[in-house]
Amino acid sequence: MREILRRGLTGAVYIILLLSAVFLSSDAFDFLFMTFGLACLYEYKRLVELRGYHIFAAYLALWWAYIYLIQEKYLINLLMVATIIVDVFLLFYLFSKKKREFKKVEKFLIGLFYIGGGCIFLTMIPYKDDAFAKLLIMGIFVLIWVNDSFAYLVGKTLGRTKLYPAVSPKKTVEGTVGGYVFALVAAYIMGTKEDLINPVQWMVLATVIVVMGSLGDLVESKFKRVAGVKDSGAILPGHGGMLDRLDSLVFAAPFAYLTLNIFSYVS
Repeated sequence: MREILRRGLTGAVYIILLLSAVFLSSDAFDFLFMTFGLACLYEYKRLVELRGYHIFAAYLALWWAYIYLIQEKYLINLLMVATIIVDVFLLFYLFSKKKREFKKVEKFLIGLFYIGGGCIFLTMIPYKDDAFAKLLIMGIFVLIWVNDSFAYLVGKTLGRTKLYPAVSPKKTVEGTVGGYVFALVAAYIMGTKEDLINPVQWMVLATVIVVMGSLGDLVESKFKRVAGVKDSGAILPGHGGMLDRLDSLVFAAPFAYLTLNIFSYVS
């Protein structure tokens, strides 16, 4: 009971902080996710045993350049391609049965683009034509929360078939499908209430976020399994580390950004 209460209080503080940043100002939102990115990078460094602090300087320089300086579309697309390439590489790593030891430069590049690039695109998503779309980014958070919550509930009550026991023994196929179905319902409802994108586009976006977010969760689980730890950190009592909390969002962000740009192009 105490553990449930602790998880609930931590989750409530996290959500209040997130909502406050989103609705306070775009600068508050930017600063919050820059800080979250630093926390995730710190936990990643410990998981893969990457020494030194140069990755923090590289992340801050990249974040500052892309959030405040760079406007050219081809440079943004270049970062998006690099981030997606690293994410695809991590998917091969996830499903490979061979033991892989990363070199120092590989650990650096993976951290910079997997986490740094993911946080940058997560920060970019709400901006369209210099306007800050609060409801769009909140909708994406809702999709992740709905998927995670119902995947857990359905998995607890109906889960029988393990999804990928070698990496995450508690996740089930039934829970994953249940979370996806409820996320689709939430996406359709949001599409009827918010007019930036239509209901069908919201459902497509939900599919991208749930599928890539679930894979991102497994990728982080593999890092933890290889490192021999249960959580990436202990900054969030009852929830583990910041990377435990944001692994789905960080991994799904560049794919969601690409999807939203396709919608903008074809609309």
